[in-house]
Amino acid sequence: MKIKLKNLMIMVPHPSGLFAWLGVMLGLALPVVACTGISLRSADGGVVVARTVEWALGDAQHDRLALFPRRKAFTGLTPGGSNGLKWESRYGFVSLTAYGQNYGPDGMNEAGLYVGMYYFPGFADFSPYEPAQAGRSLSVGDFMQWMLSSFQTVAEVRAHLDKVRVVNVEDPRFGGAALPFHWKIADASGACVVVEIVEGGKVKVYEAVMGVVTNSPEYSWHLTNLRNYLGLTPAPRTPLTLGGVKLSPLGSGSGLVGLPGDFTPPSRFVRAAALTASARPLATADDAVFEAFRILDNFSIPVGASATPDKLAKDITSATQITTVSDLKNRVLYFHAMDNRQVRKIDLSKIDFSKIEQQVLEEGADRKQQVKELTVRR
Repeated sequence: MKIKLKNLMIMVPHPSGLFAWLGVMLGLALPVVACTGISLRSADGGVVVARTVEWALGDAQHDRLALFPRRKAFTGLTPGGSNGLKWESRYGFVSLTAYGQNYGPDGMNEAGLYVGMYYFPGFADFSPYEPAQAGRSLSVGDFMQWMLSSFQTVAEVRAHLDKVRVVNVEDPRFGGAALPFHWKIADASGACVVVEIVEGGKVKVYEAVMGVVTNSPEYSWHLTNLRNYLGLTPAPRTPLTLGGVKLSPLGSGSGLVGLPGDFTPPSRFVRAAALTASARPLATADDAVFEAFRILDNFSIPVGASATPDKLAKDITSATQITTVSDLKNRVLYFHAMDNRQVRKIDLSKIDFSKIEQQVLEEGADRKQQVKELTVRR
C-alpha cells in the first residue's frame, strides 16, 4: 500500500510513499544513484558544466560515448511502441551511453548546449500516456535527445517545453523499473536551469544556483535547505576567549565546520554549493575544467561506502563510474572513469556533424589505469 504524504517536516508535493520518502531522505535501502553537478565560469568567458555519475547496481558502461549526426531522424518511444514524437535533428551531439542504449546521463551538442539527467526518485511523476497524444509523447531518454538535437540555448528549450509530453516507458535493461529523472540544462552564455516533471506531468523550471544539482527532493526544497548553512565561510573562525583561556581554531577550514560530509542528496547539494561558491578565481576555461575535476573529487564515492558487503555489485570498482566536465565555450567534453582516471576528451569543434555516421566510441572504455613511469637521468 502506498501512503501519500502531503506534509512531513517540509512541503512535499508528490512523494510515492512513506518508505520511499524515508529512503530518499535517510539513504535507507535504496540503490546509490547519487549524481552531483556543478558549474564554473572563467574570466575569459568560459562556461564549464561538470558532474559525477553514480550507478551502484552494476556496470552501466557510461564510459562509452555515442555520436549523433545532424539531420538524423528520431522517433520517440511510448508505452505503445515506436509511435511517439517524430523529429529531425538540427545539431549533432555526443552523449554518454548506458547499458548499450543510445542515450545516457550526460550530453553536449555542437552549439554548446548541455543536458544532464539526474536521478529523481519519489518525486518525478511524468504525464500519463494517452494514445491520442502519442504524436507529441516521448520517453525520458528521447526527451534528452530531443533537446540536444533541436536547440542551442536554454531559452529555446524553455520556449518549447510545452510542445512535448514526457511519459514513462519501462525498459527491461533496468529491470522494468520506472526511470525517474530531472534534467540540468545549460548553454555557452552561462544560462542554466533545472527542469522537473512532477504531479502527473506538471513541468517546473528552476534557475540552477551556481549550476548545482543533485537528486531528490525537489529543487525548491534544496534551495530552502541552504538557509540552514548561512554561516559557512572559507574564512577561519576567529579566536574566542573563555574564562581567561584563548581558544583558537585547530587548523585551516574552520569556517566550514558543519559542512555535511555524507553522500545523501541534501548533503551533497550543500557541499557542492559551498565548494563552488568558494572556488578560486579562474582565468581560462581550461583552468575551470580542471578546477571542476578537483571539486568533484569531493563527491567520488568508493563502492564500499554505498552498500553492505553482501550487496556490493560484482562488476564495478566504484559507485562513481564516471566524472565528466563539459567546456561549453570551446565545445570540448572531458571525462575520467572509475577504472581509468586518465582524463580523456572529445573536441566537438573538430567534428563535421554533417558527414559523420552515428557511432559509439569504444576507446573511452579502456578499463586499465594509465600510469606513467618517471625516468631518472644517469
